[in-house]
Amino acid sequence: MKKTGFDNELYVKMQTENILKRIAAFDNKLYLEFGGKMFDDLHAARVLPGFDPNVKTKILRNLRDKLEIILCIGAPAIEKNKIRSDFGLTYGNELIRLMNNLRGAGLSVNSVVITQYNEQPAADIFRKRLERRGEKVYIHKLTKGYPNDVDTIVSDEGYGANPYIETTKPLVVVNAPGPNSGKLATCLSQLYHEYRRGVRAGYAKYETFPVWNLPLKHPVNVAYEAATADIGDRNMIDYFHLDAYGISAVNYNRDLEVFPVVKNILTRILGKEIYKSPTDMGVNMAGYAITDDEAVREATKQEVIRRYFRAYNDYKLGLTELDTAHRVEILMKDMGAVPTDRSVVKPALDKAAASGCPAIALELHDGTILTGRDKNNLYAPAAVIINALKVLAGIDDKIKLISPAAIDAVLKVKHEALKSKTKLMNLEEALIALSFSAATNPTVEFALEKLSMLSGCEAHSSVMLPESSLQIFRKLGINITCESEIDFFAEKDVK
Repeated sequence: MKKTGFDNELYVKMQTENILKRIAAFDNKLYLEFGGKMFDDLHAARVLPGFDPNVKTKILRNLRDKLEIILCIGAPAIEKNKIRSDFGLTYGNELIRLMNNLRGAGLSVNSVVITQYNEQPAADIFRKRLERRGEKVYIHKLTKGYPNDVDTIVSDEGYGANPYIETTKPLVVVNAPGPNSGKLATCLSQLYHEYRRGVRAGYAKYETFPVWNLPLKHPVNVAYEAATADIGDRNMIDYFHLDAYGISAVNYNRDLEVFPVVKNILTRILGKEIYKSPTDMGVNMAGYAITDDEAVREATKQEVIRRYFRAYNDYKLGLTELDTAHRVEILMKDMGAVPTDRSVVKPALDKAAASGCPAIALELHDGTILTGRDKNNLYAPAAVIINALKVLAGIDDKIKLISPAAIDAVLKVKHEALKSKTKLMNLEEALIALSFSAATNPTVEFALEKLSMLSGCEAHSSVMLPESSLQIFRKLGINITCESEIDFFAEKDVK
Protein backbone atom coordinates (compact mmCIF):
# COMPACT_ATOMS: atom_id res chain seq x y z
CA MET A 1 0.00 0.00 0.00
CA LYS A 2 1.18 3.51 -0.80
CA LYS A 3 1.87 5.75 2.18
CA THR A 4 0.09 9.05 2.61
CA GLY A 5 2.46 12.00 2.89
CA PHE A 6 0.19 15.04 2.58
CA ASP A 7 -2.52 16.52 4.81
CA ASN A 8 -5.18 17.65 2.37
CA GLU A 9 -7.46 19.23 4.99
CA LEU A 10 -4.63 21.29 6.48
CA TYR A 11 -3.74 22.49 2.99
CA VAL A 12 -7.33 23.58 2.29
CA LYS A 13 -7.47 25.48 5.59
CA MET A 14 -4.13 27.26 5.18
CA GLN A 15 -4.58 28.07 1.51
CA THR A 16 -8.07 29.48 2.05
CA GLU A 17 -6.93 31.62 4.97
CA ASN A 18 -3.99 33.04 3.04
CA ILE A 19 -6.10 33.92 0.00
CA LEU A 20 -8.50 35.81 2.28
CA LYS A 21 -5.56 37.68 3.86
CA ARG A 22 -4.31 38.67 0.41
CA ILE A 23 -7.76 39.99 -0.59
CA ALA A 24 -7.86 42.06 2.60
CA ALA A 25 -4.43 43.54 1.86
CA PHE A 26 -5.96 45.51 -1.00
CA ASP A 27 -9.28 47.36 -1.39
CA ASN A 28 -11.12 44.07 -1.03
CA LYS A 29 -10.38 43.29 -4.70
CA LEU A 30 -7.79 40.73 -5.79
CA TYR A 31 -6.92 39.30 -9.20
CA LEU A 32 -5.50 35.84 -8.53
CA GLU A 33 -3.53 34.29 -11.38
CA PHE A 34 -4.31 30.62 -11.00
CA GLY A 35 -1.61 28.33 -12.39
CA GLY A 36 -1.94 24.63 -13.10
CA LYS A 37 -5.11 22.59 -13.27
CA MET A 38 -8.27 23.42 -11.35
CA PHE A 39 -9.53 19.87 -11.83
CA ASP A 40 -7.74 16.55 -12.17
CA ASP A 41 -4.33 17.77 -10.94
CA LEU A 42 -2.97 14.25 -11.25
CA HIS A 43 0.68 15.34 -11.17
CA ALA A 44 0.21 16.87 -7.71
CA ALA A 45 -1.70 13.79 -6.54
CA ARG A 46 1.12 11.53 -7.69
CA VAL A 47 3.98 13.48 -6.10
CA LEU A 48 2.12 14.42 -2.91
CA PRO A 49 0.34 11.20 -1.87
CA GLY A 50 -2.81 12.26 -0.08
CA PHE A 51 -3.31 15.37 -2.26
CA ASP A 52 -6.85 15.49 -3.65
CA PRO A 53 -6.55 16.14 -7.43
CA ASN A 54 -9.64 18.36 -7.18
CA VAL A 55 -8.62 20.17 -3.99
CA LYS A 56 -8.26 23.54 -5.75
CA THR A 57 -11.94 23.43 -6.62
CA LYS A 58 -12.75 22.71 -2.97
CA ILE A 59 -10.74 25.76 -1.95
CA LEU A 60 -12.59 27.90 -4.48
CA ARG A 61 -15.93 26.52 -3.30
CA ASN A 62 -15.04 27.70 0.19
CA LEU A 63 -14.74 31.16 -1.36
CA ARG A 64 -17.53 30.91 -3.95
CA ASP A 65 -19.59 33.76 -2.50
CA LYS A 66 -16.59 36.04 -2.97
CA LEU A 67 -15.30 34.97 -6.40
CA GLU A 68 -15.85 34.87 -10.11
CA ILE A 69 -13.61 33.35 -12.77
CA ILE A 70 -12.11 34.66 -16.00
CA LEU A 71 -10.68 32.07 -18.39
CA CYS A 72 -7.91 32.90 -20.88
CA ILE A 73 -6.86 31.17 -24.06
CA GLY A 74 -4.11 32.26 -26.44
CA ALA A 75 -5.07 32.83 -30.07
CA PRO A 76 -1.80 31.15 -31.23
CA ALA A 77 -2.79 27.97 -29.34
CA ILE A 78 -6.19 28.00 -31.04
CA GLU A 79 -4.58 28.56 -34.44
CA LYS A 80 -2.12 25.69 -33.94
CA ASN A 81 -4.85 23.41 -32.55
CA LYS A 82 -2.60 22.86 -29.53
CA ILE A 83 -3.27 19.63 -27.62
CA ARG A 84 -3.17 18.97 -23.89
CA SER A 85 -1.21 15.72 -23.78
CA ASP A 86 -2.70 14.54 -20.47
CA PHE A 87 -6.28 14.50 -21.75
CA GLY A 88 -5.77 14.46 -25.51
CA LEU A 89 -7.98 17.56 -25.85
CA THR A 90 -7.31 20.77 -27.76
CA TYR A 91 -6.93 23.89 -25.63
CA GLY A 92 -10.29 25.05 -26.96
CA ASN A 93 -12.13 21.89 -25.98
CA GLU A 94 -10.34 21.81 -22.62
CA LEU A 95 -11.49 25.39 -21.96
CA ILE A 96 -15.10 24.40 -22.63
CA ARG A 97 -14.72 21.31 -20.42
CA LEU A 98 -13.27 23.55 -17.72
CA MET A 99 -16.20 25.98 -17.93
CA ASN A 100 -18.71 23.16 -17.67
CA ASN A 101 -16.92 21.60 -14.69
CA LEU A 102 -16.59 24.91 -12.86
CA ARG A 103 -20.27 25.70 -13.25
CA GLY A 104 -21.12 22.15 -12.28
CA ALA A 105 -19.21 22.79 -9.03
CA GLY A 106 -21.33 25.87 -8.35
CA LEU A 107 -18.65 28.39 -9.36
CA SER A 108 -19.30 31.51 -11.42
CA VAL A 109 -17.51 31.89 -14.78
CA ASN A 110 -17.56 35.54 -15.82
CA SER A 111 -16.12 35.38 -19.31
CA VAL A 112 -13.41 34.19 -21.70
CA VAL A 113 -10.49 36.30 -22.93
CA ILE A 114 -8.82 35.41 -26.22
CA THR A 115 -5.30 36.79 -25.75
CA GLN A 116 -2.44 37.52 -28.15
CA TYR A 117 -5.03 38.07 -30.87
CA ASN A 118 -3.75 39.00 -34.32
CA GLU A 119 -6.75 38.27 -36.54
CA GLN A 120 -6.13 34.51 -36.55
CA PRO A 121 -9.04 32.92 -38.49
CA ALA A 122 -9.26 29.95 -36.09
CA ALA A 123 -9.55 32.36 -33.15
CA ASP A 124 -12.43 34.15 -34.89
CA ILE A 125 -14.23 30.84 -35.37
CA PHE A 126 -13.66 29.86 -31.74
CA ARG A 127 -14.97 33.24 -30.58
CA LYS A 128 -18.20 32.71 -32.54
CA ARG A 129 -18.48 29.20 -31.12
CA LEU A 130 -18.31 30.58 -27.57
CA GLU A 131 -20.64 33.49 -28.23
CA ARG A 132 -23.23 31.17 -29.73
CA ARG A 133 -23.09 29.22 -26.47
CA GLY A 134 -24.04 32.43 -24.71
CA GLU A 135 -20.55 33.20 -23.35
CA LYS A 136 -19.10 36.67 -22.95
CA VAL A 137 -15.87 36.87 -24.97
CA TYR A 138 -13.23 39.59 -24.86
CA ILE A 139 -10.32 40.11 -27.25
CA HIS A 140 -6.87 41.22 -26.06
CA LYS A 141 -4.19 41.96 -28.62
CA LEU A 142 -0.45 41.98 -27.91
CA THR A 143 0.35 44.80 -25.47
CA LYS A 144 2.07 47.71 -27.14
CA GLY A 145 5.50 48.42 -25.63
CA TYR A 146 5.74 45.11 -23.73
CA PRO A 147 8.07 44.25 -22.03
CA ASN A 148 10.46 47.21 -21.80
CA ASP A 149 8.47 50.40 -22.45
CA VAL A 150 6.60 50.68 -19.15
CA ASP A 151 5.30 54.19 -19.98
CA THR A 152 3.49 52.80 -23.01
CA ILE A 153 2.42 49.55 -21.34
CA VAL A 154 0.75 51.42 -18.48
CA SER A 155 -1.19 53.80 -20.69
CA ASP A 156 -4.27 53.95 -22.89
CA GLU A 157 -2.13 52.67 -25.76
CA GLY A 158 -1.01 49.62 -23.77
CA TYR A 159 -3.29 47.95 -21.25
CA GLY A 160 -5.85 50.69 -21.84
CA ALA A 161 -6.35 49.42 -25.40
CA ASN A 162 -7.86 46.21 -24.01
CA PRO A 163 -11.56 46.17 -23.19
CA TYR A 164 -12.34 46.27 -19.48
CA ILE A 165 -13.98 43.12 -18.10
CA GLU A 166 -16.76 44.02 -15.69
CA THR A 167 -16.46 42.09 -12.41
CA THR A 168 -18.38 42.43 -9.17
CA LYS A 169 -16.75 40.02 -6.66
CA PRO A 170 -13.77 40.66 -4.33
CA LEU A 171 -11.81 37.72 -5.76
CA VAL A 172 -11.32 37.29 -9.51
CA VAL A 173 -9.57 34.04 -10.39
CA VAL A 174 -7.83 34.02 -13.78
CA ASN A 175 -7.18 30.55 -15.17
CA ALA A 176 -6.46 28.91 -18.53
CA PRO A 177 -6.43 25.47 -20.18
CA GLY A 178 -2.62 25.50 -20.37
CA PRO A 179 0.56 27.58 -20.09
CA ASN A 180 1.35 30.68 -22.16
CA SER A 181 -2.33 31.63 -22.35
CA GLY A 182 -1.99 35.26 -21.20
CA LYS A 183 -3.17 35.00 -17.58
CA LEU A 184 -0.64 37.50 -16.22
CA ALA A 185 -1.30 40.04 -18.98
CA THR A 186 -5.04 39.76 -18.35
CA CYS A 187 -4.57 40.37 -14.61
CA LEU A 188 -2.33 43.40 -15.16
CA SER A 189 -4.67 44.81 -17.80
CA GLN A 190 -7.55 44.57 -15.35
CA LEU A 191 -5.47 46.22 -12.60
CA TYR A 192 -4.81 49.17 -14.92
CA HIS A 193 -8.51 49.59 -15.64
CA GLU A 194 -9.44 49.19 -11.96
CA TYR A 195 -7.06 51.96 -10.92
CA ARG A 196 -8.40 54.19 -13.66
CA ARG A 197 -11.77 53.65 -11.96
CA GLY A 198 -10.38 54.43 -8.51
CA VAL A 199 -10.29 50.83 -7.23
CA ARG A 200 -7.07 49.80 -5.46
CA ALA A 201 -7.14 46.19 -6.67
CA GLY A 202 -4.28 43.77 -6.09
CA TYR A 203 -2.55 40.91 -7.84
CA ALA A 204 -1.27 37.57 -6.54
CA LYS A 205 -0.37 34.19 -7.94
CA TYR A 206 -1.52 30.68 -6.96
CA GLU A 207 0.77 27.92 -8.18
CA THR A 208 1.51 24.65 -6.42
CA PHE A 209 4.95 24.04 -7.96
CA PRO A 210 7.76 24.55 -7.42
CA VAL A 211 7.22 24.49 -3.66
CA TRP A 212 9.00 27.62 -2.46
CA ASN A 213 9.85 26.43 1.07
CA LEU A 214 11.33 23.06 0.07
CA PRO A 215 15.03 22.74 -0.91
CA LEU A 216 15.93 23.50 -4.51
CA LYS A 217 16.82 19.86 -5.22
CA HIS A 218 14.00 18.31 -3.22
CA PRO A 219 12.42 15.55 -5.37
CA VAL A 220 9.07 17.40 -5.44
CA ASN A 221 10.75 20.33 -7.16
CA VAL A 222 12.79 18.06 -9.41
CA ALA A 223 9.56 16.37 -10.49
CA TYR A 224 8.19 19.79 -11.46
CA GLU A 225 11.22 20.34 -13.71
CA ALA A 226 10.68 16.94 -15.31
CA ALA A 227 7.00 17.75 -15.90
CA THR A 228 7.81 21.07 -17.59
CA ALA A 229 10.96 20.03 -19.46
CA ASP A 230 9.21 20.62 -22.79
CA ILE A 231 8.78 24.35 -22.01
CA GLY A 232 12.25 24.67 -20.49
CA ASP A 233 11.37 25.52 -16.90
CA ARG A 234 14.29 25.47 -14.45
CA ASN A 235 14.03 25.74 -10.69
CA MET A 236 16.22 28.43 -9.18
CA ILE A 237 16.82 30.16 -5.87
CA ASP A 238 14.75 33.33 -5.82
CA TYR A 239 17.66 35.76 -5.57
CA PHE A 240 15.26 38.70 -5.20
CA HIS A 241 13.79 37.08 -2.08
CA LEU A 242 17.22 36.15 -0.72
CA ASP A 243 18.48 39.70 -1.23
CA ALA A 244 15.38 41.31 0.32
CA TYR A 245 14.88 39.01 3.34
CA GLY A 246 17.97 36.82 3.66
CA ILE A 247 15.70 33.77 3.23
CA SER A 248 16.27 31.08 0.60
CA ALA A 249 13.14 30.36 -1.46
CA VAL A 250 12.63 28.35 -4.66
CA ASN A 251 11.05 29.74 -7.79
CA TYR A 252 11.54 29.09 -11.49
CA ASN A 253 13.36 30.81 -14.30
CA ARG A 254 10.39 32.36 -16.13
CA ASP A 255 9.03 34.06 -13.01
CA LEU A 256 12.48 35.33 -12.07
CA GLU A 257 13.14 36.64 -15.57
CA VAL A 258 9.84 38.50 -15.82
CA PHE A 259 9.74 39.79 -12.22
CA PRO A 260 11.56 43.10 -12.86
CA VAL A 261 9.06 43.87 -15.61
CA VAL A 262 6.05 42.87 -13.50
CA LYS A 263 7.39 44.78 -10.50
CA ASN A 264 7.86 47.94 -12.56
CA ILE A 265 4.38 47.66 -14.07
CA LEU A 266 2.74 47.00 -10.69
CA THR A 267 4.62 49.89 -9.10
CA ARG A 268 3.58 52.20 -11.94
CA ILE A 269 -0.08 51.15 -11.69
CA LEU A 270 -0.32 51.08 -7.87
CA GLY A 271 1.93 54.03 -7.19
CA LYS A 272 4.14 52.12 -4.77
CA GLU A 273 6.19 48.94 -4.45
CA ILE A 274 4.03 45.99 -3.42
CA TYR A 275 6.29 42.96 -3.85
CA LYS A 276 10.03 42.54 -3.39
CA SER A 277 10.28 39.09 -5.02
CA PRO A 278 8.37 36.57 -7.17
CA THR A 279 7.90 34.46 -4.02
CA ASP A 280 6.14 37.43 -2.38
CA MET A 281 3.53 37.32 -5.17
CA GLY A 282 2.70 33.68 -4.54
CA VAL A 283 0.09 32.11 -2.28
CA ASN A 284 1.32 28.54 -1.79
CA MET A 285 0.95 26.61 1.45
CA ALA A 286 1.57 23.12 -0.03
CA GLY A 287 4.97 22.71 1.64
CA TYR A 288 3.41 23.16 5.10
CA ALA A 289 0.99 20.28 4.50
CA ILE A 290 3.65 17.60 3.84
CA THR A 291 3.43 15.11 6.71
CA ASP A 292 5.78 12.31 5.56
CA ASP A 293 8.80 13.50 3.62
CA GLU A 294 10.03 9.96 2.98
CA ALA A 295 6.74 8.94 1.37
CA VAL A 296 6.74 12.10 -0.76
CA ARG A 297 10.34 11.51 -1.88
CA GLU A 298 9.55 7.96 -3.03
CA ALA A 299 6.41 9.12 -4.84
CA THR A 300 8.30 11.86 -6.65
CA LYS A 301 11.07 9.47 -7.70
CA GLN A 302 8.43 7.28 -9.30
CA GLU A 303 6.90 10.30 -11.04
CA VAL A 304 10.24 11.32 -12.55
CA ILE A 305 10.67 7.79 -13.91
CA ARG A 306 7.19 8.02 -15.46
CA ARG A 307 8.17 11.36 -17.01
CA TYR A 308 11.31 9.75 -18.41
CA PHE A 309 9.26 7.17 -20.30
CA ARG A 310 6.76 9.80 -21.44
CA ALA A 311 9.49 12.09 -22.76
CA TYR A 312 11.04 9.37 -24.92
CA ASN A 313 7.59 8.32 -26.17
CA ASP A 314 6.89 11.92 -27.17
CA TYR A 315 10.26 12.13 -28.92
CA LYS A 316 9.54 8.95 -30.89
CA LEU A 317 6.17 10.40 -31.95
CA GLY A 318 7.76 13.69 -33.02
CA LEU A 319 6.02 15.67 -30.27
CA THR A 320 9.19 16.90 -28.57
CA GLU A 321 12.91 17.20 -29.19
CA LEU A 322 15.61 14.79 -28.06
CA ASP A 323 17.08 17.47 -25.78
CA THR A 324 13.86 17.41 -23.74
CA ALA A 325 14.03 13.64 -23.27
CA HIS A 326 17.72 13.87 -22.36
CA ARG A 327 16.90 16.58 -19.82
CA VAL A 328 14.38 14.34 -18.04
CA GLU A 329 16.81 11.43 -18.13
CA ILE A 330 19.49 13.57 -16.47
CA LEU A 331 17.03 14.63 -13.76
CA MET A 332 16.17 10.97 -13.15
CA LYS A 333 19.81 9.90 -12.93
CA ASP A 334 20.67 12.83 -10.64
CA MET A 335 18.09 11.44 -8.22
CA GLY A 336 19.92 8.11 -8.28
CA ALA A 337 16.98 6.44 -10.03
CA VAL A 338 16.89 4.05 -12.99
CA PRO A 339 13.89 2.91 -15.10
CA THR A 340 13.72 -0.50 -13.42
CA ASP A 341 13.12 1.19 -10.05
CA ARG A 342 9.57 1.28 -11.39
CA SER A 343 8.31 -2.11 -10.19
CA VAL A 344 6.22 -2.93 -13.27
CA VAL A 345 8.97 -2.38 -15.85
CA LYS A 346 10.97 -5.58 -15.52
CA PRO A 347 7.91 -7.91 -15.32
CA ALA A 348 6.50 -6.36 -18.52
CA LEU A 349 9.80 -6.75 -20.38
CA ASP A 350 10.31 -10.29 -19.08
CA LYS A 351 6.79 -11.28 -20.18
CA ALA A 352 7.33 -9.80 -23.62
CA ALA A 353 10.69 -11.58 -24.01
CA ALA A 354 9.24 -14.93 -22.91
CA SER A 355 6.13 -14.71 -25.10
CA GLY A 356 7.63 -12.99 -28.12
CA CYS A 357 4.80 -10.44 -28.26
CA PRO A 358 3.79 -7.15 -26.62
CA ALA A 359 3.01 -7.40 -22.90
CA ILE A 360 1.87 -5.24 -20.01
CA ALA A 361 2.49 -5.59 -16.27
CA LEU A 362 0.06 -4.11 -13.75
CA GLU A 363 0.64 -3.73 -10.01
CA LEU A 364 -2.37 -3.88 -7.69
CA HIS A 365 -2.54 -1.89 -4.46
CA ASP A 366 -1.45 -4.89 -2.38
CA GLY A 367 1.75 -5.23 -4.43
CA THR A 368 0.56 -8.13 -6.60
CA ILE A 369 1.94 -7.81 -10.14
CA LEU A 370 -0.09 -9.27 -13.01
CA THR A 371 0.78 -9.48 -16.69
CA GLY A 372 -1.11 -9.71 -19.96
CA ARG A 373 0.01 -10.18 -23.54
CA ASP A 374 -1.48 -10.21 -27.03
CA LYS A 375 -3.47 -13.47 -27.21
CA ASN A 376 -6.88 -15.08 -27.49
CA ASN A 377 -8.55 -12.28 -29.47
CA LEU A 378 -7.25 -9.64 -27.05
CA TYR A 379 -4.49 -7.05 -27.21
CA ALA A 380 -2.26 -6.84 -24.14
CA PRO A 381 -4.10 -3.83 -22.58
CA ALA A 382 -7.40 -5.73 -22.64
CA ALA A 383 -5.77 -8.95 -21.45
CA VAL A 384 -4.12 -7.38 -18.39
CA ILE A 385 -7.26 -5.52 -17.31
CA ILE A 386 -9.33 -8.70 -17.55
CA ASN A 387 -6.66 -10.59 -15.59
CA ALA A 388 -6.76 -7.90 -12.91
CA LEU A 389 -10.56 -8.02 -12.67
CA LYS A 390 -10.43 -11.79 -12.22
CA VAL A 391 -7.91 -11.49 -9.38
CA LEU A 392 -9.82 -8.69 -7.65
CA ALA A 393 -13.10 -10.59 -7.97
CA GLY A 394 -11.58 -13.95 -6.96
CA ILE A 395 -12.52 -15.57 -10.30
CA ASP A 396 -10.56 -18.57 -11.58
CA ASP A 397 -8.23 -17.62 -14.43
CA LYS A 398 -9.65 -20.41 -16.61
CA ILE A 399 -13.10 -18.80 -16.70
CA LYS A 400 -13.79 -16.75 -19.83
CA LEU A 401 -15.42 -13.45 -18.91
CA ILE A 402 -16.27 -12.39 -22.45
CA SER A 403 -18.72 -14.68 -24.18
CA PRO A 404 -17.75 -16.06 -27.61
CA ALA A 405 -20.88 -14.42 -29.04
CA ALA A 406 -19.75 -10.99 -27.82
CA ILE A 407 -16.26 -11.52 -29.27
CA ASP A 408 -17.69 -12.61 -32.61
CA ALA A 409 -20.02 -9.61 -32.71
CA VAL A 410 -17.25 -7.11 -32.04
CA LEU A 411 -14.82 -8.65 -34.53
CA LYS A 412 -17.54 -8.89 -37.20
CA VAL A 413 -18.23 -5.17 -36.93
CA LYS A 414 -14.48 -4.42 -37.05
CA HIS A 415 -13.88 -6.55 -40.12
CA GLU A 416 -17.04 -6.01 -42.15
CA ALA A 417 -18.26 -2.54 -41.25
CA LEU A 418 -15.00 -0.81 -40.26
CA LYS A 419 -12.77 -2.72 -42.70
CA SER A 420 -10.19 -3.31 -39.97
CA LYS A 421 -7.51 -5.93 -40.60
CA THR A 422 -6.81 -6.50 -36.91
CA LYS A 423 -7.92 -9.81 -35.41
CA LEU A 424 -7.79 -8.77 -31.75
CA MET A 425 -10.00 -6.58 -29.57
CA ASN A 426 -8.54 -3.44 -28.07
CA LEU A 427 -9.23 -2.30 -24.51
CA GLU A 428 -12.29 -0.20 -25.29
CA GLU A 429 -13.87 -2.99 -27.32
CA ALA A 430 -13.15 -5.53 -24.60
CA LEU A 431 -14.81 -3.37 -21.93
CA ILE A 432 -17.87 -2.95 -24.14
CA ALA A 433 -17.97 -6.71 -24.74
CA LEU A 434 -17.70 -7.30 -20.99
CA SER A 435 -20.66 -5.00 -20.48
CA PHE A 436 -22.73 -7.02 -22.97
CA SER A 437 -21.77 -10.24 -21.20
CA ALA A 438 -22.57 -8.74 -17.78
CA ALA A 439 -26.20 -8.29 -18.81
CA THR A 440 -26.72 -12.05 -18.67
CA ASN A 441 -23.81 -13.24 -16.51
CA PRO A 442 -23.67 -12.23 -12.79
CA THR A 443 -20.01 -13.33 -12.56
CA VAL A 444 -19.00 -10.81 -15.23
CA GLU A 445 -21.16 -8.15 -13.59
CA PHE A 446 -19.35 -8.76 -10.30
CA ALA A 447 -15.96 -8.52 -12.03
CA LEU A 448 -16.86 -5.21 -13.68
CA GLU A 449 -17.73 -3.77 -10.27
CA LYS A 450 -14.02 -4.09 -9.43
CA LEU A 451 -12.93 -1.60 -12.12
CA SER A 452 -12.87 1.25 -9.61
CA MET A 453 -10.27 -0.67 -7.57
CA LEU A 454 -7.76 -0.14 -10.39
CA SER A 455 -7.55 3.61 -9.75
CA GLY A 456 -4.06 4.50 -8.54
CA CYS A 457 -2.50 1.27 -9.80
CA GLU A 458 0.72 1.23 -11.84
CA ALA A 459 1.25 -0.36 -15.26
CA HIS A 460 3.96 -0.60 -17.90
CA SER A 461 3.84 -1.72 -21.53
CA SER A 462 6.68 -3.28 -23.51
CA VAL A 463 5.57 -1.24 -26.55
CA MET A 464 3.99 2.15 -27.15
CA LEU A 465 0.21 2.03 -27.00
CA PRO A 466 -2.26 3.91 -29.18
CA GLU A 467 -3.67 7.08 -27.67
CA SER A 468 -7.13 5.49 -27.46
CA SER A 469 -5.83 2.83 -25.05
CA LEU A 470 -3.75 5.33 -23.06
CA GLN A 471 -6.80 7.51 -22.50
CA ILE A 472 -8.79 4.56 -21.13
CA PHE A 473 -5.97 3.68 -18.71
CA ARG A 474 -5.98 7.30 -17.55
CA LYS A 475 -9.77 7.35 -17.15
CA LEU A 476 -9.49 4.22 -15.04
CA GLY A 477 -6.92 6.08 -12.92
CA ILE A 478 -4.05 3.73 -13.85
CA ASN A 479 -0.59 5.30 -14.15
CA ILE A 480 0.60 3.76 -17.43
CA THR A 481 4.07 4.06 -18.95
CA CYS A 482 5.43 2.55 -22.17
CA GLU A 483 8.72 1.59 -23.73
CA SER A 484 9.57 3.67 -26.80
CA GLU A 485 8.95 0.80 -29.22
CA ILE A 486 6.17 1.08 -31.79
CA ASP A 487 4.18 -2.12 -32.33
CA PHE A 488 2.69 -2.79 -35.75
CA PHE A 489 -0.69 -3.87 -34.39
CA ALA A 490 -0.85 -0.88 -32.06
CA GLU A 491 -0.32 1.34 -35.10
CA LYS A 492 -3.12 -0.45 -36.88
CA ASP A 493 -5.27 0.17 -33.83
CA VAL A 494 -4.68 3.91 -34.08
CA LYS A 495 -6.09 3.93 -37.58
